[in-house]
Parts: sequence; structure tokens; C-alpha cells
Amino acid sequence: MAKDSSFDIVSEVNMQEVMNAVNQAKKEISQRYDFKGSKTEVSLDDSSIKIVTEDDFRLKSVIDVLKTRLVSRKVAIKNLEYGKLEDASGGMVRQVITIRQGIETEKAKAIVKDIKNAKLKVQASIQGDQVRVSGKNKDDLQAVIGMLREKDYGLELQFTNYR
Repeated sequence: MAKDSSFDIVSEVNMQEVMNAVNQAKKEISQRYDFKGSKTEVSLDDSSIKIVTEDDFRLKSVIDVLKTRLVSRKVAIKNLEYGKLEDASGGMVRQVITIRQGIETEKAKAIVKDIKNAKLKVQASIQGDQVRVSGKNKDDLQAVIGMLREKDYGLELQFTNYR
């Protein structure tokens, strides 16, 4: 009797790499000519990045620098959720960027539905903030991974725990 093989679909962000990218962005901003004398501040909380600066143009520049640093450290920018632009005290503007960890229930349901619609002999189940896919044939599991890589769920998906 063949035993079942399985893998997990997760969406995780390495927070150490995010911290390194934020520190690199802060350093670059402090050295750039167009930011000399400006009151630009970038801070990292548990799962969000807060940017406070003087105007919209500088805010867009800071976000570009931050995105560049995140991509160079192989952090998926798909998992960033940009909050609305707010006015801060002293004529400053603020934006909070939330870092999404895990797969939300609605997206997990969409992933499971797509897997079931593929008509492969696999079972998909939601387990907290991840989806487990199991089946007897490893080729079917590989086909599921290939199918999910082609679709866009607004998250960076990783496939872990392949057995």
C-alpha cells in the first residue's frame, strides 16, 4: 500500500530580512542628496513599516527605496499592504505598510477550490493560516504546485514540508 505524500502551502515573510532592508533603506535615505535636511523617518514595528516624511513626493521616493531594498533581500513585495496616506502633525504625511503573514481564510478557500477544480487525485485542507495538500501520486502534487504558481492570489506562496 502506497503511503500518502503531502506538502504545505504557506505565505511567510522573513522578518529578519525585512529588518535588514529597512535599515539599509534608512541608511540610503540619510545619505541621499534629495533628502538632506528633511525630516524623513522609517520605523519597523512587529508587522508593519511606518513612514513619516514632509510631502507625497518624498514618500513615494522612500517607498521606492524600500521596495528596492526588499527585492534585493529576496522579500516578496506582494505581501505588503499599503495603508492610506494620512496627514501627520507639523504638515507631515504618514503611511503605514502592513506585512501580511499567513494565508487568510478567503484566499485559502479560493486555493482549495482551484485545487478541487483541477480534477487531480489530491485532497486539500485548510489548517490555520496554511493549506495542506496530500495525495498518493507525487506527480499530481507537482501538477498542483505548477498550477498554483501560474495563478495570482495577491500573496507570495511558498511550498514547504514536501514529503
